Amino acid sequence: MNGLVNAAERGFLDWLTHVDADVVCIQDTRSKEYQLPENLLDVPGFNAFFFDADEDGHAGTAIYSRVMPKAVMRGFGNMNCDLQGGFIQADFDNVSVASIWVPQADYIEDVDDKLDYLEALQLHFKKTRRKRREFIFTGSFHIAHRSVDLGNWESHQREPGFLPEERAWMDQVTGPIGFVDGFRSVNKKDRQHTFWPFDEAQVNGARYDYQFVTPNIADFIVEATIIREPRLSPHCAVQIEYDMDL
Repeated sequence: MNGLVNAAERGFLDWLTHVDADVVCIQDTRSKEYQLPENLLDVPGFNAFFFDADEDGHAGTAIYSRVMPKAVMRGFGNMNCDLQGGFIQADFDNVSVASIWVPQADYIEDVDDKLDYLEALQLHFKKTRRKRREFIFTGSFHIAHRSVDLGNWESHQREPGFLPEERAWMDQVTGPIGFVDGFRSVNKKDRQHTFWPFDEAQVNGARYDYQFVTPNIADFIVEATIIREPRLSPHCAVQIEYDMDL
């Protein structure tokens, strides 16, 4: 999201009140809940939940839900993730929906920290697969899984966001661990980019934003689209329609 207040200045609230969505997951809020203006805390038709990073102006996640959850879980017991407000989950009758923040490795020397973070997240994913419950894990993972997900991929093979070890993490999540890439389960098109900087062309973008779902839920996916307008941040919203009740 590149900052919730920044997104609000670009029209987030107008978009939120008109979007046909039961749950909206936000990453990279970059503001503590008490710092947000009232109109971002009390949005007509939505219940709002936040998990703040310990550091000011950094990371953080949020969930806006039209239905009141049965429970909200902030963090999953990993200090590194939890101090960054990196995981918030809303439990409903039939499914749990989580909003997940993952650090972006801007430089190659940052990759080890990102991989440590991803390893902790992967362990949590494995634990959830042992539960008799359905999950939707949404987030900006800052990884293009396959070449089809990255513009000009040939020149980015040794850059963060498309490194073999990052893509191998994706292979584990959507392979042995057993989650499904919800978007790709119904949308097979090329260049379905969700991220590109404001000052660059969309063709140079990447699909960094995902919804990982348990297999039973994948059967209920009707449509998956990327909302490119209004442009609220360098990351575009990924909208997936499920033919099921929360």
